[in-house]
Amino acid sequence: MWKDKQDGRRSDDVESESNGASLEPMRQDPGQDVSAFVGKGVVFKGTITYNGTVRIDGTLEGEIHTDGILLVGEEAVITAKVTAGTIVCKGKITGDIHAKDKMKLRAPAIIDGGVTTPVLSIEEGVLFNGTLEMGQAAPQYQREATPLHSVGISAEPAIRRVSA
Repeated sequence: MWKDKQDGRRSDDVESESNGASLEPMRQDPGQDVSAFVGKGVVFKGTITYNGTVRIDGTLEGEIHTDGILLVGEEAVITAKVTAGTIVCKGKITGDIHAKDKMKLRAPAIIDGGVTTPVLSIEEGVLFNGTLEMGQAAPQYQREATPLHSVGISAEPAIRRVSA
């Protein structure tokens, strides 16, 4: 259904825009396409709940809930409470944001509100006005705890002199 767009691009080419900038959160599996697309000029008011990947290039007011991926285009304007697994943003988001896995802010993104995420990446040129809370990392990012061992100190000198 979403395989071929009118301009000939496939939905898995969502990563590259006409100016060559990238919105890719990471290379996805070939079978995992964009579930929905809110295009430039579209105004949506309400709650979006989904699995998979959604790209927004229009205006959205309300709430977004997913464990999947949210791609926010450069001309997108979102005024919402956002909860997602991974968020890649180049547009404007106003409201509280909770990214369960990670959030990538790419220029010229504008964020106004509180952000909670275990992993955050911010490019130069991003405007961030708000609060940031970075709790414990998601399980795939946690470091394995290495127990510390005490090191004994010997009374013997470190260098032995040999007399000839």
